[in-house]
Amino acid sequence: MVEDARFEDGGEAPVALRALDAEDLKVISTLVQDAVFPISEMTWDRGRRRFALLINRFRWEDVDGRHRPERVQSVLVIEDVLAVASQGVDRTEADTILSLLALDWAEGEDGTGKVTLILAGDGAVAVEVEVEALEVTLRDVTRPYVAPSGQVPHHSE
Repeated sequence: MVEDARFEDGGEAPVALRALDAEDLKVISTLVQDAVFPISEMTWDRGRRRFALLINRFRWEDVDGRHRPERVQSVLVIEDVLAVASQGVDRTEADTILSLLALDWAEGEDGTGKVTLILAGDGAVAVEVEVEALEVTLRDVTRPYVAPSGQVPHHSE
């Protein structure tokens, strides 16, 4: 009998995931919750139709008391991008640090749709990425490091 993978199984290994549907994207969204990144680390390569972020991801998969809270640098890539728009994000402020709360998928016609990066902040803060088809990857690119705050992120309700 083959056992399904468990969330705990990935605790020490680098994350390397691909989302091709809404359910897959929910997993990646959970793993990037509370990631932080400088606004300068958002790039859209119009020619290659690729939107990418270099993020400092909180390692939610390893919150079990074995280690102090950790972060890891990860690359989040959205493929087949047709357009990018932002709301509440001033791209001219290069020193701005953004906090990613979630990824949302709104399906359009014939497999198209929009991936929305929901960011922390006052009011509506989001980056909408219009895609021809859903394909999002998340890959850890460094070793984990102790979170500078030494704390697990929490949100007030």
